[in-house]
Amino acid sequence: VQLVESGGGLVQPGGSLRLSCSASGFTFISSPMSWYRQALGKERDMVATSDGGSTNYADSVKGRFTISRDNAKNTVYLQMNSLKPEDTAVYYCKGIVDRRFNYWGQGTQVTVSS
Repeated sequence: VQLVESGGGLVQPGGSLRLSCSASGFTFISSPMSWYRQALGKERDMVATSDGGSTNYADSVKGRFTISRDNAKNTVYLQMNSLKPEDTAVYYCKGIVDRRFNYWGQGTQVTVSS
C-alpha cells in the first residue's frame, strides 16, 4: 500500500490550493479515503472523508474545502478555497484498506501567509 500526497505549498490568505493523493496497492474504489491535517504542536484532525457517494467535513472547512476522487486514477483530491492562516498545517491522506487497516501518506505542507 502506498499513498503519495502532492500539491502543498505557500499561498496567501484567500487563495486556493488543490491537494492530490495517489494511491496504489489496494482496491481504491471500495476504500474510504480521508484528508487529515496536523498543525505544529497540535493533534492530527480529520478534515474531509469520502466513502462511496458520501462525504463528510470538519465544521471549520465546510463550504471552503471539497473532497473528490477519481477512481479510474486511484486518486483523491482536496480542493481548498478561501484559505486562512489557521489552515496552515501538514496535510495527510489516509486510506482504510479492507475497511480495517489505516494507511497514511507522508504528508504535504500547506502554509497560508501573506
